[in-house]
Amino acid sequence: MNRVVCAAPLHVPRPDGPWEGVRENLADLGNAVVHTTWSEWLPTVLTSPRLHELLGEADWARYRRTPDPAVRYRFAAARLLIKFTAGAALGVPPEHLDLAYQLKGRPYLRGFDQIELSLSHTGDLMAVGLSRIGRIGVDVEPAERTVRLDLLRKQILTPAEAEEIAGMPEEERVPHALRLWTLKEAYSKAIGQGLRLAFKEFGFGPDLSLRAPDGSTAPVAGWGFVTHSVMGRYLLSIACHDTGLSTTDDTSAGSMLDRGFLSAMHQGGH
Repeated sequence: MNRVVCAAPLHVPRPDGPWEGVRENLADLGNAVVHTTWSEWLPTVLTSPRLHELLGEADWARYRRTPDPAVRYRFAAARLLIKFTAGAALGVPPEHLDLAYQLKGRPYLRGFDQIELSLSHTGDLMAVGLSRIGRIGVDVEPAERTVRLDLLRKQILTPAEAEEIAGMPEEERVPHALRLWTLKEAYSKAIGQGLRLAFKEFGFGPDLSLRAPDGSTAPVAGWGFVTHSVMGRYLLSIACHDTGLSTTDDTSAGSMLDRGFLSAMHQGGH
């Protein structure tokens, strides 16, 4: 299987878009990634008369019981970003989507069995990834984050990666290690392992292929990885997978919705 292409992240500064690129990327590449800032979406959180409806009962209850205003508004903005992004991609009003969570906290769209979601945020930045062809993970970090290279070497770098970084000019070492860190976070989120996956147990080669700790090629296929600089101050890394099972590029709700759930909707008159 050829290397999967992870869609370039698109900046969507407000709930009304622009969304055309998201629909195009999901149809053409099978995945799409959106980034924005929570302050750009804050006016919608503060002024929308539909906030309760948009969040849904469970997230509305969580929103209402969160005492810290900043945490509460960021939570709402992130959930709106997920719903508006998915709604734009699927051609469904965002308030009609039911956002739920797996036991490990990973969000998913109830009833849409082919759509994978990933959410990441840091500082003012939020990012959401969607895929209709396989797993997807996104991770964001400040590009100028202060990190100690010796700690990264001890905690996340494989021997092959540490050797590669040692041969770089000094000013390139920490930025490259930080990039590897975000890629590993994205991959671990994509496969649903989170912090349980030891980052020293897998690595990336210069071509961003998955590698074993000794630098040899890992026996996996169908993955793509990429890191982008966004908003001039953040790194956004993406891990995307193609299961090879997708048979359609139709991303309308009728084709992406679980058949049993779709039948129940029709029977209910919706």
